Amino acid sequence: MKQVISTDKAPAAIGPYSQAVEVNGMVYTSGVIPVNPATGEIPEGVEAQARQAFSNLSNLLEAAGTSMAQAVKTTVFIKEMNDFGKINEIYAEYFTKPYPARSCVEVARLPKDVLLEIEVIALK
Repeated sequence: MKQVISTDKAPAAIGPYSQAVEVNGMVYTSGVIPVNPATGEIPEGVEAQARQAFSNLSNLLEAAGTSMAQAVKTTVFIKEMNDFGKINEIYAEYFTKPYPARSCVEVARLPKDVLLEIEVIALK
């Protein structure tokens, strides 16, 4: 059985998709971008955007009844691979050992022209 997860503590879906879905004890998030859900603002700079995106993601996982500590796989999409080191440092603040498996790819463009987007698969 599929259960849709949503929260106002993460950016609302801007298309025909769910913020997250739970299936068989696993939570699959959509890509989360660094929009402040209270104001709709996007912070300036890659570090501020990374912190906002990870905060949004944490809030979404919490709404699903799980946490960043239960993440088993992440995918990080970044606008500029030269920002990898900065994003990686902030990533390490939100995920603890044992770290989830991860893919990180540079992309040409992201929604709202943000600098990164992240999605997670987590245990419930």
